[in-house]
Amino acid sequence: MINYKIIEYVPEYFDRINQFWNENGLGGSHRGDNVKIIKDTISAGGHLIIMIDEQDAIIGTSWLTNDKRRTYIHHFGIKESYRKRGLGSELLEYCLKLAYADGYQAKLEVHKDNAPAIRLYENYGFKSLGDYDVLIKRDI
Repeated sequence: MINYKIIEYVPEYFDRINQFWNENGLGGSHRGDNVKIIKDTISAGGHLIIMIDEQDAIIGTSWLTNDKRRTYIHHFGIKESYRKRGLGSELLEYCLKLAYADGYQAKLEVHKDNAPAIRLYENYGFKSLGDYDVLIKRDI
């Protein structure tokens, strides 16, 4: 049994979150994920959720943003050494409760080769949008 806590973001965690995201391929400051953007999305009704172990080490994150219609789940992941223990389900349930409390649908993106994540999301009722491709322009 893993002892963990789920907490809301506080700025003192940013450097450790950024490191977690980079180590787990979830994003990071090199993709524009910075303190200001996090603050702005939280001010707009979003959430950055952190799962920590008993030593205060980050073992999971999920960043929820919204467009006042849908909650978008980003940067969702569990540290590799903590996977296959139900923590992804715990974190996803927490995030879905927040999304539903905010009154929004939930939407996320997952890499097509990430079968364990796809199974997790499908177990919670997520369905593929079919033939849609995801496009992004990062340069501003």
